[in-house]
Amino acid sequence: MTYAITQTCCNDATCVAVCPVNCIHPTPEEPDFGRTEMLYIDPKSCIDCGACADACPVDAIFPADALRPGQEAYAAVNAAFYEDRAPREAPAGGPVFHAWGAPSFERSLPSDFGRLRVAVVGTGPAGMYAAEDLLLHTDAEVTLVDRLPVAGGLVRYGVAPDHPATKRIGDTFARFHTHPRVRMYLGVEVGTHVTAEELAAHHDAVVYAVGAAGDRRLGIPGEERTGSVSATEFVAWYNAHPEVAPEAIDLSRTERVVVVGTGNVALDVARILVADPEALAATDIADHALAALRASAVREVVLLARRGPEDLACTAPELLALGQLPGVRLVVDDHDPRVWAAVEEAGPRDKAALLRGALRERVDWAAPAGAERRVVFRFHSAPEEILDGAVRVTGGTRTDTGSGSGSGSEVIPAGLVLRAVGYRGLPVADLPFDGATGTVPHTGGRVEGRPGTYVVGWIKRGPSGGIGANRGCAAETVSTLLKDAVAGALPAPTGTVRGFDRLARRRAGHVVDARGLAAIERAERALGEEAGRPRVKLGTLPELVAAARGRRRAAR
Repeated sequence: MTYAITQTCCNDATCVAVCPVNCIHPTPEEPDFGRTEMLYIDPKSCIDCGACADACPVDAIFPADALRPGQEAYAAVNAAFYEDRAPREAPAGGPVFHAWGAPSFERSLPSDFGRLRVAVVGTGPAGMYAAEDLLLHTDAEVTLVDRLPVAGGLVRYGVAPDHPATKRIGDTFARFHTHPRVRMYLGVEVGTHVTAEELAAHHDAVVYAVGAAGDRRLGIPGEERTGSVSATEFVAWYNAHPEVAPEAIDLSRTERVVVVGTGNVALDVARILVADPEALAATDIADHALAALRASAVREVVLLARRGPEDLACTAPELLALGQLPGVRLVVDDHDPRVWAAVEEAGPRDKAALLRGALRERVDWAAPAGAERRVVFRFHSAPEEILDGAVRVTGGTRTDTGSGSGSGSEVIPAGLVLRAVGYRGLPVADLPFDGATGTVPHTGGRVEGRPGTYVVGWIKRGPSGGIGANRGCAAETVSTLLKDAVAGALPAPTGTVRGFDRLARRRAGHVVDARGLAAIERAERALGEEAGRPRVKLGTLPELVAAARGRRRAAR
């Protein structure tokens, strides 16, 4: 028997570190690490020890012969990764004996070095990987700062509720919330409650892990219409983000939704829109979103792609999951001969090949959406204009096989258009900002022209890579920070720990610490138990602050 890595792989390579026979690839030392959609176990090398499954923070690894329904394909997916790779020579003396390299302690400080105080702004994956690195490799004190009164960032507000295994990475981060060298200040916004200069004055270094909270624009007429919403807002809505109102999304008046884009976020929102609401009731989806989905009129979601199936932006695991939704039909609009030709010509490792099981149909957009729930891929089509209750797209009926001639435009009726063409970083208070890339200019994580200031995550490298990609990103930034510390390049703080505590509490008013965060966790789980759900998220700032103080939400 061998093990297989499945859809929820986070790519942080925890499993690689514990494998005794080096059968999980790519490893962080290999050039394709971070470029593949997931990690893969070599079935010919696996010795069935189970160490990887025990270490996996998101429960993505299972025995191949015990894969759950819908996951069976991952045994073949893992094996296929090794089909065209050069075979590795077996280590001398048996499979568990490796020629290990010399030990390396790149992220460390001399034993006689003074204790650093480092502030980490943002408690999502990037910030928590940076905090973890500092806490495990040095004796630094870490101050966690977040503008919201609850921790989690992308894990809490970005991961789809029907991916609970992915959310379990939050349990790994949560163990550091109560670490004896950690102080937590939730509900404190840098640039509003404290300035960047004030934060820096109380710490040896500051690491900004603020993510990419904005969204890319389409740049077409009608983009500001009422029926046009960014996927970032929609994701925040169904995840109970306190800055998105429950009434922000209305699903009761439209049978068809158009989603512009085919990345993982586009597939997430499509899946949530057509999934069985009763299945979602077993997740932590926002109460208001669950109610809206139960009353939803949506029966069809159209995924609009500018290019063809060979250029799908989503990962293969997410596409596989979309095709396995109970009671949902997957359709490919056959309006252009290039579309199905690309599906038929796709190789076994090409994502387009996963669409062969979809229904091939020339969709009549003038007809109303049918009674069945379905997701339609519309390739070689770009939005031209968002109208009232519709979207005009390029790529009308096409009868030739040329590259451009013969294509026109079509109008697809839709009461809601979701723009899922990418996240974008926003300017950070008092830091330099590259408007073209949506990132803070840096060198190895060091902010240019700001000694003692660093960045990590999407604000550092742009909105690319999943949760696990932040681990290597954080390692680079922390390495740079520690090198600067040893070189004496960090400005000496002029403020004290108590001084910052007084400043933050005086300015912010409602600061939530680790004890308050634990109270929020208890309150949400208690509400969930009452409702027969794993948890009920508190969706407003007053509710979160009240729960942090030990007050129960008023009965509805």
